Amino acid sequence: MDIVARNNIKVSGRRGGRPMIFSHGFGCDQSMWRYVAPAFEDEYETVLFDYVGAGRSELSAYSAERYTSLDGYAQDVLDVCEELDLTGAVFVGHSVSAMVGVLAAIREPRRLSTLILVAPSPRYIDDGDYVGGFSGADIEELVDSLDSNYLGWSSQMAPVVMGNPDRPELGEELTNSFCRTDPEIAKQFARTTFLSDNRDDLGKVAVPALILQCSHDALAPPQVGHYVHRAIPGSELTLMRATGHCPNLSAPEETIAAIKAFL
Repeated sequence: MDIVARNNIKVSGRRGGRPMIFSHGFGCDQSMWRYVAPAFEDEYETVLFDYVGAGRSELSAYSAERYTSLDGYAQDVLDVCEELDLTGAVFVGHSVSAMVGVLAAIREPRRLSTLILVAPSPRYIDDGDYVGGFSGADIEELVDSLDSNYLGWSSQMAPVVMGNPDRPELGEELTNSFCRTDPEIAKQFARTTFLSDNRDDLGKVAVPALILQCSHDALAPPQVGHYVHRAIPGSELTLMRATGHCPNLSAPEETIAAIKAFL
């Protein structure tokens, strides 16, 4: 299948410039980068895409077997890189896409030579001294709720994920994004996301990495950002004033400034 159509790839910015790939999180699509990506178009060749099963990707290409782990999503990223012949790219991954980028960069650091990890979490479940933010029972309840009533779960969970209750339009946008996603695909992506454990992968990252950690994040608390920073050799950590899990929507100017300062 044509990868450009499969992943709804959109290329903008400076042709021949260093590639900069923007990768969306669970229940979202490339539109979540509309306030951030244009700020880099003067200098970089920007690449946006939808994971198979999200946005305007080819749903017929979805394979439950392929996407039972984040490796399937990492392969989507590498397929995009191969299709466009990208090397030395800056990869900007939000939420679960941060770990997808980690996996892709470990496999092919020639393709992804810099990682920007926005609100990353290598594991959502607490484990011994590790604080992920949720107990095993919390995640089990979350997945069960999602299975039984996806639309209800979306309307309840999205505003919590977004944070910023004083700006309800942001939570509404994320709710609508969740609800546009095919429920069966979303359910599997949620299981893959919330049950994953990529802590051991962090030490294998051999490219420069920036962690952007929001000051209050219901999905990835500050302890997680500090953990990722300690685990990735030579990484940098920026603690943002922004709150919530989606600073690309709630605080795009601060997100842009932090990325530019790192690059």
